[in-house]
Amino acid sequence: MENAIIIASSVLAAAVIMVAAVMGATKGDAAVAVKALESMSRQPEQVSNLQINMLIAIGLVESIPIIASVIAIVLVMANPFIK
Repeated sequence: MENAIIIASSVLAAAVIMVAAVMGATKGDAAVAVKALESMSRQPEQVSNLQINMLIAIGLVESIPIIASVIAIVLVMANPFIK
């Protein structure tokens, strides 16, 4: 019975971690896109450079929830509290 509670708590904690990481990445992606679009409207001649930088920044921001999800899944699978 104890193991079931520990496993359920671990899965719930992993889900919360993933949701928080995804929501944080969504806010980060939105902030990057907004700033890039503002910069593109101010300097139309730099659109290609700004667009490349925006895509790189969004890719970097998106790597955070992927890493958090992998860590959460690994912690669920290799739980040290299970006997």
